[in-house]
Amino acid sequence: MIEQKLLEKACTAIHQLYEQKVSQDLIGLEKTKREIIGDYTLVVFPLLKLSHKSPEATAQEIGNYLSQSMPEIAEFNVIKGFLNLILSDKFWLDFLKKNAGKSQFGFRKLRPDRPVVLEFSSPNTNKPLHLGHIRNNLLGHSLSEILKANGFKVIKVNLVNDRGIHICKSMLAYQKWGNNETPFAAGIKGDHLIGKYYVLFNKHFRDEIHSLMEKGLTEEEAEKQAPLIIEAQEILRKWEARDNGTVDLWRKMNGWVYDGFNKTYQNLGISFDKIYYESNTYLMGKELIMEGLEREMLIKKEDGSIWADLRNEGLDEKLLLRSDGTSVYMTQDIGTAQLRYDDFRPSSMIYVVGNEQNYHFDVLQRILKKLGKEYASHIYHLSYGMVELPQGKMKSREGTVVDADDLMDEMFKTAESTTRELGKADELPEEESRQLFRTIGLGALKYFILKVDPKKNMLFDPKESIDFNGNTGPFIQYTFARIQSLLRKAMSSGYAKERVQGSLHTSLLPLEKETIKKLYLFPEIVKQAGVEMSPAIIANYVYDLAKGFNQFYQEIPVLKEENKEKFVLRLTLVSFTGEVIQKSMNLLGIDVPPKM
Repeated sequence: MIEQKLLEKACTAIHQLYEQKVSQDLIGLEKTKREIIGDYTLVVFPLLKLSHKSPEATAQEIGNYLSQSMPEIAEFNVIKGFLNLILSDKFWLDFLKKNAGKSQFGFRKLRPDRPVVLEFSSPNTNKPLHLGHIRNNLLGHSLSEILKANGFKVIKVNLVNDRGIHICKSMLAYQKWGNNETPFAAGIKGDHLIGKYYVLFNKHFRDEIHSLMEKGLTEEEAEKQAPLIIEAQEILRKWEARDNGTVDLWRKMNGWVYDGFNKTYQNLGISFDKIYYESNTYLMGKELIMEGLEREMLIKKEDGSIWADLRNEGLDEKLLLRSDGTSVYMTQDIGTAQLRYDDFRPSSMIYVVGNEQNYHFDVLQRILKKLGKEYASHIYHLSYGMVELPQGKMKSREGTVVDADDLMDEMFKTAESTTRELGKADELPEEESRQLFRTIGLGALKYFILKVDPKKNMLFDPKESIDFNGNTGPFIQYTFARIQSLLRKAMSSGYAKERVQGSLHTSLLPLEKETIKKLYLFPEIVKQAGVEMSPAIIANYVYDLAKGFNQFYQEIPVLKEENKEKFVLRLTLVSFTGEVIQKSMNLLGIDVPPKM
């Protein structure tokens, strides 16, 4: 990249001009502000103690040296202590010629490192996937593509939370009020059916708590003594004891849920390399906990429960096994970490989990370290914010969540009505139109969620997300379709692709140069998104690229250009922009339609 060469030459200039050796860290190099003429700006203020001259004189001397020693620099200007460097048109044209049409532009070759294990989704089998899960899945999938683009081998894994007290609540409700209902008989997906019984349990559970509180119990006492929770806990004990009837019901209900999950994943375009199940991983967790107890790394209390004492580390005690021998979430996470390490020997294990679990993962890492696991320091929690709707927060127990399936259906319908209203599918056959509506609807959903910094909470507005103007998926998709239309017209006029990639020796207009500069940034953007683990960096980059291209398209003729050199330049630039838009959107898990 030219930035590295500029830094190296700046260090050489300082050595030659002022007989001082400096580190590149002392050189402040940044992209020139839009309102100032230049491509890169060198800040000379930190160098004044070396030059012993004024900021203007120092900048002038360094500028003269760089322009004479670097053919890439056409000219420069000095504003106070800022040296603004202007790269030559030849530099940008050479970049365009070298990289347009290059399939791996922006992507690194596969590294020889050990793989990265990336966990995302992690649903519970007591309810369907909802809007919060959608953000999780989209972040996980996009991050896997970004890490691959940075040369990492990525293993996408899913941990299905298929056991525990929450699952037992749904099982108990089904036993009491299910009347052997099946998804087929009910006419709904299996995950939706089981979710109905989870909500039903909590409705009756709250009634019992209210009744006990009227008799004088505190809310905390009532929650522990309510008959339904005691029955659910008994089901959990039976399950861990492998009671045949309990296990059979559990398998049947989970099977219904898995069928439902698979349909949702398919609609979202999500897949995994390996799926772990808590019903298996908790056993490894128990084994590791008992080993830790024997080695006096953990403590056992009088009631038989086992704990990790983290008070010397500024935290508290953490329950690992209950007094009745049943496990908790931490039990299975300990076991899962060990199984993944045994399976893949990864260089790192990344968990895509909401920020309400920050403390949990801090504790997990500390407990694994206490147990002597060398991979403890290689665990990274990608903590993301919650998703809310205009009407407020969602609550699974009260049945007020927005199901992923329902949301996607709404997105498809909204995409259809908006697209038909704007006439963007008028010339397409019906089947192609249907596929277009799905592509636009999913693109709107994915882009709207991924353009927000993962660390931030966000408000999702389905209607706002489907807008063909502004920072939205459909706007970028339409820009790509416009590019493809222009290229098809060029081909139909007899311009072969070889002509598009011919030699370029013309000068650049400001908008042409600005577009090339944006394309030049793509490899660094991909790298930055990988380092920061933020698809939002890709999303906002591709929006800026699409927005800039539309201005270029409106103000500069392409097909009507009569000068051959300029025509070749512009058609190459159009084609290259389309390639980078497609790559960027694919990194977000979004398809771009060739026609709209």
